[in-house]
Amino acid sequence: MSLKDRLAREIVLTGPMTVADYVSRCLHDPEGGYYATRPAIGATGDFITAPMISQMFGELIGLWAVELWRRLGAPERVRLVEVGPGDGTLMADALRAARLDPEFLRAVDLILIEPSPPLREAQGRMLGESDIHPRWVASLDRIETDAPVILIANEVLDCLPARQFVKTEDGWAERRVGVTDEGELTFGLVKITGGFKRPDFAVEPGQTVEISDQQAAFGRDVGALIRAANGAALLIDYGRARREAGDTLQGLRRHQKVDPLETPGEVDLTQWADFPSVLEAAIHAGADVTGTMGQGEFLGLLGIEARADRLKAGRPDAAPIVDRQLARLTADDQMGALFKACAIFSPRSLIVPGFEALP
Repeated sequence: MSLKDRLAREIVLTGPMTVADYVSRCLHDPEGGYYATRPAIGATGDFITAPMISQMFGELIGLWAVELWRRLGAPERVRLVEVGPGDGTLMADALRAARLDPEFLRAVDLILIEPSPPLREAQGRMLGESDIHPRWVASLDRIETDAPVILIANEVLDCLPARQFVKTEDGWAERRVGVTDEGELTFGLVKITGGFKRPDFAVEPGQTVEISDQQAAFGRDVGALIRAANGAALLIDYGRARREAGDTLQGLRRHQKVDPLETPGEVDLTQWADFPSVLEAAIHAGADVTGTMGQGEFLGLLGIEARADRLKAGRPDAAPIVDRQLARLTADDQMGALFKACAIFSPRSLIVPGFEALP
């Protein structure tokens, strides 16, 4: 039985499903979930991430980690953690760039957190010949806190789904996934009678508000880990830097938007990162946080233009390709503004590389 049929049967038996629960099942159902069975990343897949666009992205993240380690006092042991490493490209590029400081590589205990079996296999292949062999753990609470932590999470938050609430002329309702008489999945509204915290920003009738307990929990868990272990976490994703209304649920197949209800488990489903909620949760867990800045600005502060110039000097024939990659990563009308970067860190005296100008 297909995942769509199983979901439809479950909804008929138990009632309409929240958007968050629906997205989680579509992504992680062990028998038919997208990431559990058929993640397709890259130019020929369903979506592409920044590390796959250019080696410059991962290289700069690697140098960022080295500089952070130095600012932590160059400890003899540091846990380098990546959450949701994709196919391992980012970490492979980061470790290659980090060879500039062999002492850093000798200090690193490399830990990966990845729920997808196919992606864990891809990461193992990608990092099989790297300077450091990774180990996988199931969750953040499995990471030891007896050494500082440097954590990287690129395009992780958008995989942590949100419930959707709609303001109507008669009050608030939750958007849920139901089933038509013909057995097709459909969106509908369920009136809210209580237990819903109204947003503290203006919302017009017909607008949608997304609330993600999973994203907030991630911010809390990262904050608790960083507070306990010392260090910093770098979060990069597409999303909102301030609280506002908006329906951001989308399905992606071969880089095109598709109906998120049509083929559950066969397409990637995402929602925007809610950076304010994530950072607020980290603060409540005892960590400090930076503000957010656009990915383009952040990579610029890390020196991406200088790195691009070096690549073009070494391969003049590849200069047009490097220029296109640079624009894709940093231009405001591409990834530069929609994608944002922020950091969670401890203690307050630590200045996180790339965020010196932010309060």
